[in-house]
Amino acid sequence: MKRVYLSGPMTGLPDLNRPAFFEAATKLRKYGHEVMNPAELCGVDEAWTSAMRKDIRLLMDADCVVTLPGWEHSRGARLEVYVASQLEMPVYSISTFVRLCAHTIEDVGVRQLALDV
Repeated sequence: MKRVYLSGPMTGLPDLNRPAFFEAATKLRKYGHEVMNPAELCGVDEAWTSAMRKDIRLLMDADCVVTLPGWEHSRGARLEVYVASQLEMPVYSISTFVRLCAHTIEDVGVRQLALDV
C-alpha cells in the first residue's frame, strides 16, 4: 500500500474539478492505497495560497504523486509535481498508476494460485 497524493487542476473549473478527484480517490482506495485528496480538505471559497499551503503539507506525507488529466495547465498542480520531483518522489499519471496497480494485483494472484497448487 502506498500513500498517494492526488494532484490536478481545480482553480477555474466547475465545482473545482472535485468529481474527478473523488472518482480517482475511490478508484485508488479500491486498490488498497491511502489517498490524500486535496478536494476533501480545501473549502470551495478558500484562498489559493491557503489551500496550497495545506496541500503542500499533505504532499510531504505521501509516497508518490498521481496526476489527473490537465495537471500541466494548473499552476498549483505544476508546483506540486515540481516539489515532488525535486524531493525525488515518484510521479505517475492516473492511467499509468492504475495500470501498475492492476498488474501488481494480477501478479499477486498468479503467485497465489501457484502456491495453492
